Amino acid sequence: MKKNLKTATLCVQAGWNPKNGESRIVPIVQSTTFKYDNTEEMADLFDLKKEGYFYTRLQNPTNDAVASKIAALEGGVGAVLTSSGQAANFYAVFNICEAGDHIVTSNEIYGGTYNLFGVTLKKLGIECTFINPDAPEEEIDAAFRPNTKLLFGETISNPGCKVLDIEKFARIAHRHGVPLVVDNTFPTPVNCRPFEWGADIVTHSTTKYMDGHATQVGGCVVDSGHFDWEANASRFPGLCTPDESYHGLTYTKAFGKMAYMTKLVAQLMRDLGSIPSPHNAFLLNLGLETLHLRMPRHCENAQRVAEFLHADSRVAWVNYSGLEDNPHHQLAQKYLPNGSCGVIAFGLKGTRDTAVRFMDSLRLISIVTHVADARTCVLHPASHTHRQLSDQQLREAGIAPDLIRLSVGIEDVEDILDDIRQALEQIG
Repeated sequence: MKKNLKTATLCVQAGWNPKNGESRIVPIVQSTTFKYDNTEEMADLFDLKKEGYFYTRLQNPTNDAVASKIAALEGGVGAVLTSSGQAANFYAVFNICEAGDHIVTSNEIYGGTYNLFGVTLKKLGIECTFINPDAPEEEIDAAFRPNTKLLFGETISNPGCKVLDIEKFARIAHRHGVPLVVDNTFPTPVNCRPFEWGADIVTHSTTKYMDGHATQVGGCVVDSGHFDWEANASRFPGLCTPDESYHGLTYTKAFGKMAYMTKLVAQLMRDLGSIPSPHNAFLLNLGLETLHLRMPRHCENAQRVAEFLHADSRVAWVNYSGLEDNPHHQLAQKYLPNGSCGVIAFGLKGTRDTAVRFMDSLRLISIVTHVADARTCVLHPASHTHRQLSDQQLREAGIAPDLIRLSVGIEDVEDILDDIRQALEQIG
C-alpha cells in the first residue's frame, strides 16, 4: 500500500492488502492452528527463523491485520492486539520489567491501571512510584531509581480528563535512559499521535473509541521503534542478552526495531496468552473504519455539553480541556488541536448523594461501567470503577468524591442537553 496516506484512508484501508481474488474485507480466520507440509517448516517458525502462523495464541492473520492498521495509524513499526486494555498495559510493562525492577507513573490514570501498577505488580516484585504529572521536572526526576525501567502516563487521564505534557515526560524518561509508555485510549491516533511528541510505546484499550460500539473487549500495544535498547543494554537484559528459551537468540540483534514487539509475542503471548478472538478483532476493525468520522462528532458534542455545564449554577466545576479557562487548555491546544475526546469530568454542588440523584434521573443517558462509545453514558467513579481505592488514594489519583464522568456520544446534541437539563431540575 502507498505510504504517507492520510488518517482517514488508513482507518478504512490499512492493515489488509488483498491479492487478486482474495476477500476485500479482512477475513475472520477462526482457527486455532495452521497446517504445514513438513517438520522443518514448523521448526523454523518455533525457532523464530521464519514468519508465519502455527497457533493463534501467538499469531493469527485476522488479529495481525487489525494490529497492522493500528500501527499505521499511530506511526509505529509494529503492534500486537491483546484481550483487553488491562492486558495491553500489563504486557507493555512486563515485557521489560521483572522482579526487583521499578517503574514511575503518573497518578492521573485509570483506576484499574492504578491498581495493576500499585498492587498486582508489587506482588510480582515490581515496585511503582506514583507522581503528579504536573509536578516540576526535578520533582519527577527524584522518583527515578537505578532499577527504574519506564515512565508511564495517559494522554488524557481517565476519569479526570487531564492532558499529559508528553514532551516533558519524554524528556524526563530519556534523561534516565528509559522509554516513555503512553496510554492513548481517549484521544486515539485521530486526535493525537504520541510518537510525534517523543513517546516510545503506546497502549490502547480498543474497547473504547476504536471499537466505538461496545461490542468487543480488547487492547493493543504499539512500538515506535525509536527507543535505542542497545544504548541502554545493561538496563534491559531481556532484550539485549541471549534468550535461552529460544536457543540463545538476542532480540535486538535478530530483530532490530522489532525487538520489543517480537519479544512480547514470543515470550508473553506464548506463556500468558492474553489474545483476542479473531472475531473480536474483526468487530474492532469495523469500528476503526469509522473512527475518523466519529471522533470529530464526539468532540463537537462534548464541547457543547461542557459549555452548558460550565454555565449552569448547579454545577460546581467542569474539567474539559476544550474550555478556554481549563488549566490544561494550552496543553490541549498543543497536543490535541483537533479536539480531545468526548469524555467530561464534572461535579455538582451538594453531596455525593446529589451526584447519585442526578444520575438516577437521567433517561436518555445510561449508567454503565463503560466509556467512549457511540452512546452517551455516565459513571460515578468513586462508587464504581474506583471504589477499591480509599479516600486518600482517590485524592492521590486526582478523583474527587463528587466527580461524575460523562461520556458524550454521537447522538443529536440537543437531545443530550435536554436529558441533562431535566436531570438537573430534579436536584433543584
